[in-house]
Amino acid sequence: MNKLLPHLLILWIIGSCSESKENEFLAYNTPNLQLKQLSENTWIHISFLQTNDYGKVPCNGLVYTNHGEGIVFDTPSSDSASVELLNFFKDKGITIKKVVPTHFHYDCLGGLTPFHDENIVSESSIQTFDLAVSAGDVPIPKQVFDRNQTFKVGTETIELTHFGPGHTLDNMVAYIPSEEILFGGCLVKTMNAGKGNLADADTLQWSNTIQNILITYPNLKTVVPGHGKEGGIELLEYTKEMFQQ
Repeated sequence: MNKLLPHLLILWIIGSCSESKENEFLAYNTPNLQLKQLSENTWIHISFLQTNDYGKVPCNGLVYTNHGEGIVFDTPSSDSASVELLNFFKDKGITIKKVVPTHFHYDCLGGLTPFHDENIVSESSIQTFDLAVSAGDVPIPKQVFDRNQTFKVGTETIELTHFGPGHTLDNMVAYIPSEEILFGGCLVKTMNAGKGNLADADTLQWSNTIQNILITYPNLKTVVPGHGKEGGIELLEYTKEMFQQ
């Protein structure tokens, strides 16, 4: 018997268990879209954007549902992924009422058209709207608000706040008080990530912006970055340190 076979078998079993452990957290998984359920009402949606500089990049957004209603923060990065997301929640009897991009880049707005096709309200800050129009390569939200905003979903109120510039001038974060969950979007880095795309960034203010979030929300249980794995408040600390002047 080949002496390597037992070792290869052990490695295969370990790999299979690791893969199963990862996949067991995915409520939905196709080449276009993954959905990871964080709690009874909160989901991360993960889609994939092909880029010139970084290859195929997984992009996170957030879905919050309550009493049969739902809100989406950042669209999936493609129309096909958005269609799958909408169908998933439709099959669960949940009506997506609104979609809100947290900044103007394609990974927040690229899959907006299917939401409009379903007559779902799209809403962004005036700053995000203006930057999206100027960029010229993304679908445009239909409604705007001035700076900070709150959204009622079922019985829950979600806060959307602009704490300052960082990844972009307009980047906002969404906070769910009842669950102490923060969707930081691309303003927040996952652990051990690099600085990423800085084309529209304000690296001088980024750390101060993160500090403002830490002061406002000191008891966060879950922080979801724009790319990569979610974590706790350590993601904010890591991002703050990365851009510390």
